[in-house]
Amino acid sequence: MAETRFMTINMGPQHPATHGVLRLVLELDGEVIVKVVPHIGHLHRGVEKLAESKTYHQVIPLTDRLDYTNAMGNNLGYVLAVEKLLGIEVPKRAQYLRVMMTELQRIAAHLIWLGTHALDIGAMTLLFYNFREREDILRIFEEVSGGRLTPTYMRIGGVSKDLPDGIEEEIKVFVGAFPGHIKEYETLLTKNVIWLKRTKGVGIISKEDAINWGMTGPSLRGSGVKYDVRKAFPYSGYEEFDFDIPIGSVGDVYDRYIVRLREMEWSNAIVEQALEKLQKGPILSDNPWVAPPPKDNVLKDIDALIRQFKIASEGFHPPKGEVYVGVEASKGELGYYLVSDGSNRPLRMRIRPPSFLNLSALPKMIEGSLIADVISAIGSIDIVLGEIDR
Repeated sequence: MAETRFMTINMGPQHPATHGVLRLVLELDGEVIVKVVPHIGHLHRGVEKLAESKTYHQVIPLTDRLDYTNAMGNNLGYVLAVEKLLGIEVPKRAQYLRVMMTELQRIAAHLIWLGTHALDIGAMTLLFYNFREREDILRIFEEVSGGRLTPTYMRIGGVSKDLPDGIEEEIKVFVGAFPGHIKEYETLLTKNVIWLKRTKGVGIISKEDAINWGMTGPSLRGSGVKYDVRKAFPYSGYEEFDFDIPIGSVGDVYDRYIVRLREMEWSNAIVEQALEKLQKGPILSDNPWVAPPPKDNVLKDIDALIRQFKIASEGFHPPKGEVYVGVEASKGELGYYLVSDGSNRPLRMRIRPPSFLNLSALPKMIEGSLIADVISAIGSIDIVLGEIDR
């Protein structure tokens, strides 16, 4: 009998399509993949452990650097968890500002995904188009928060600052022009023969398997599961917004591409609705443990002033307990689990990153496929190693 021999090779971390420090150990029978073992890398940032030595406020900048393409969404998930721990009510204006910024961030994250995913497969032009629109969003972030990639805009109880003069008009201009840009992307890719051959029927994962592997976000919805945290467990006023959840039917790379395109359209619509809903009002909770009294009220509200002196001397001490809050990040459900011992620092913080669980399903997607299909499948998951290896 003929002897069957398999070849074992490493794909990544130096491979440009593995997007970071991901290494895949591939077992091959010729060009066919027999087995895949993902190794998630060696970043070792230790964000969860670092949080134990920071005050609750000081943890916020750490969250920007998890999935650095979704900084606003990372901020939001964390501050919502702390607010749940404290039982803080966030003002409506702050809620709408949060929704507006996180949806713009979702668009920016999907844009960088689309450009790099297309580049992996061989389409270079789209990358320049996508970065053109992403730059518009980052410019808005810079004017609103002072930061671009890591804005650290959210605060416990609200947001760090109100919108500057004229920025609402800039956002309206972007919202009005963006649907036309999506049509440009679709003209380049959606019916492109090469694109179809590299994505249709590639990296298929069924609805049942996607659920069993714990996938969330566009990677799950591409398999036909209509689950979105914004709809299932609304937060920050999402129940007041009108938007749909796009899903696929086959669960292949092409479906995941279409789902993200439609998501960008709905995110754009949510931003437009948030602009219409914005009303004048405070941007921070009046809870003295997280926000100082208004400047014009310091001398009038003696009780608030006394509380501030007490906080300054004793520190910020939430009640003992534990909470979990999940949000719909650009890549799926991002969850924060916090344990408080009553001190001004988290006793324990555990992060549920969507990229980690989505990547775990990669072997199910590509075993039995060809080497070239690995590139398409990795891109369709949209991983960022910063939130996988903490």
